[in-house]
Amino acid sequence: MAGQLVKEWAGIQQFPVATQEKLVDLLAKLKNQNADTLTILVMGKGGVGKSSTINSIIGERVVTVSAFQSETPRPVMVSRSRAGFTLNIIDTPGLVEGGYVNDQVFDSIKRFLMTKTIDVLLYVDRLDAYRVDDLDKQVVKAITDSFGKEIWHKAMVVLTHAQLSPPDALTYEELFSKRSESLLKCVRQGARISKKDVQNFAIPVALVENSGRCNKNEHDEKILPTGTPWIPNVVHAITDIALNGHGGILVDQKVIHPFNPSIPKHNVMPFLAFVLQYFFVIKPIQKQIKYDVSRETIPSWA
Repeated sequence: MAGQLVKEWAGIQQFPVATQEKLVDLLAKLKNQNADTLTILVMGKGGVGKSSTINSIIGERVVTVSAFQSETPRPVMVSRSRAGFTLNIIDTPGLVEGGYVNDQVFDSIKRFLMTKTIDVLLYVDRLDAYRVDDLDKQVVKAITDSFGKEIWHKAMVVLTHAQLSPPDALTYEELFSKRSESLLKCVRQGARISKKDVQNFAIPVALVENSGRCNKNEHDEKILPTGTPWIPNVVHAITDIALNGHGGILVDQKVIHPFNPSIPKHNVMPFLAFVLQYFFVIKPIQKQIKYDVSRETIPSWA
């Protein structure tokens, strides 16, 4: 952030007073723990509400969202400061294209994040997307492969489109529980978190409703169907993750290429194949040729 002018967090003044007070208290809690900067990485598939969630948390339209371009085409970081505290939120493109995980998108994200420290990962999906399939698992696996398994110590699942009526025979709490558990199971499988390790990777789940038609309480705060003001609730969960005792993830070559950053993984197998071929095919043939030459009789006319 050196040399970059960070704008004042003016959007916080747009929140209702009750929300402002909660946010200021949470920022103070971070500063009391000597955390004067917080960097949040927002990831997920396309069209799940990543950019809209960032706008809601900042209180300003800092990321463009339109009917024709639902998300940012490349990673972008929004920074805001207040009372000596700097909040960085990084928006990213959708991680899936044409039914497959987009490796080019991951490469662009890793280049953008190089030398940055991720304090919190928000993995965003929709509450009203009832299906979890192998593609979701592949997305989680790609995140894990890119930043290491430890990234899930700093993660929270965010479910958008939370203001909905559950299907018949389900209460809202049951819908939230079933959707959360199915997605968390997918995260555990994709991140290769074993059953005995689940307690060490307690990933919270938060609900979000970015619509302007979101219901409000008597304090004019946007609330979930449960009556919970969701913006301070999400920021509270983010604060807990930032201070959960696990260090932030510094993105460097060691994280991206944990085995040997100087040798890309796809070059290892051809190298091993060459070594095996040399010792078990080429070298024995050379030895046999040398032996045959040594046994040849020199003709009298030579």
